Amino acid sequence: MEYVTYEEFKKMDIRIGTIREIEPVPETDKLLRCQIDFGDKNEAGESVLRQIISGIREFYPEYEKLIGKQVLYIVNLEPRKIKGFESNGMLMAVDGVDGAPVFLVPEGIVPVGSKVR
Repeated sequence: MEYVTYEEFKKMDIRIGTIREIEPVPETDKLLRCQIDFGDKNEAGESVLRQIISGIREFYPEYEKLIGKQVLYIVNLEPRKIKGFESNGMLMAVDGVDGAPVFLVPEGIVPVGSKVR
């Protein structure tokens, strides 16, 4: 196991986001293009969603059921192009008993954008 310092850990910005839109990335079997609400607003006060590409499609054939789900994300990762789409964060999950991802979720509803501390 490689250790990180507490100062390194504090650099990670981990927040609760709500999945608002989700669709498959064309020509892939594993990727979903997710639009996540972290509570950000533009100058007009309208919600601004963040696009995050997640490799979970094979485990969620009925991925539409994920809309409205609150999940943990790392939001301060450097943006990355995946199959032509920019991904601006990373979904946090653990491997379940059968290898399928298990989301890390709040025990109750929390405001979007709530920061892990």
